[in-house]
Amino acid sequence: MALMGCSRRPIWEVDLAVLVVLIGVAFLGLVQESKQLSRSHPMRGIVDKVNEDGGPYIGLVMAYPTEQLALQDSGFFLPNSDIPWIELAGRRFNIGKINGVNVIYVMTGEQTTNAALTVQTLLDAFDIQGIVHYGTAGSTNDSLSFGDVSVMNYVAFTCSWKWKELKSEKGQLPTLTFGAFNFPEKGENLLAKIEFTPVQLYSTGKEMEEIFWLPIDSNWFSIAAQHQNLTLQQCVNDTYCLPETPKVVYGLKGSTADILLDNAAYREYLFKQFNVSTVDEESAAIVLTCLTNVVPCIVFRGVSDLAGGNGSLFSDTFSSLASVNALTAAVQFIHLINRESSVVDQ
Repeated sequence: MALMGCSRRPIWEVDLAVLVVLIGVAFLGLVQESKQLSRSHPMRGIVDKVNEDGGPYIGLVMAYPTEQLALQDSGFFLPNSDIPWIELAGRRFNIGKINGVNVIYVMTGEQTTNAALTVQTLLDAFDIQGIVHYGTAGSTNDSLSFGDVSVMNYVAFTCSWKWKELKSEKGQLPTLTFGAFNFPEKGENLLAKIEFTPVQLYSTGKEMEEIFWLPIDSNWFSIAAQHQNLTLQQCVNDTYCLPETPKVVYGLKGSTADILLDNAAYREYLFKQFNVSTVDEESAAIVLTCLTNVVPCIVFRGVSDLAGGNGSLFSDTFSSLASVNALTAAVQFIHLINRESSVVDQ
């Protein structure tokens, strides 16, 4: 099943765009200039050594244990022999290399708050060149198949709402009218409707901006799109294989929220209204944190199921394959970004 989400507040005052900002300010200490921990922090000296010895690093971020296991089983990551990991804020930050590139990887945990908090900690403590995020997602786009990887160029929080009266005026962004989904006939509904709202983006040297579609770094996206013929895994084992070889698809839109999306009608609504192809719980939070800190970010999401598809043994079987394929695309990008950096340095 696909994961999305929303916190619960009284239906007469629901504006999660504000909540996202409050979470960022309260927990993350946004827009800090220093990449160092406080002088009194017990890990300060070790973190300084990691930065001095290997920085800048690529930050590699995933949310779920199965996604981390894909990296651990792949053999791509070689841990640092001196300081292989540091624990900060309850997370283990793993220091090492992928294909000769200095990398720090960390599992954030589920949902938007955990994702944003972890990435902010990563950016505050370490010398990070940019963030590469990979993981699984539910599909809302029938043209995507199990195991395909979406390299999105925009992502939005689709659980940032204003709950409105039925006869209220139309806002700037789309609304979802509950009566339109009454069954067996459409009509009025006491839940009335919700209006999707933008989030507030704060970043260094700029005025606050209200924004709905969060952009992926255009330079990094262009670099990722250079490799159009990446070979992805088709079989879990000798018994379970997909009918077709999975593909990497560039330039799609993604949706993030904290809802477990197991409803076909809402899946179809998201695709028709916003043209989003994947749904997940973390991507928008990670991208927003990077935009706030003016750090490049890119997202790779492997299709693990059809959102609201009621689940099946088939989708459960191939969930791990989606993690592996998203990781494969992410590792290839790390190789490409290192090659680009080497050319610039020359």
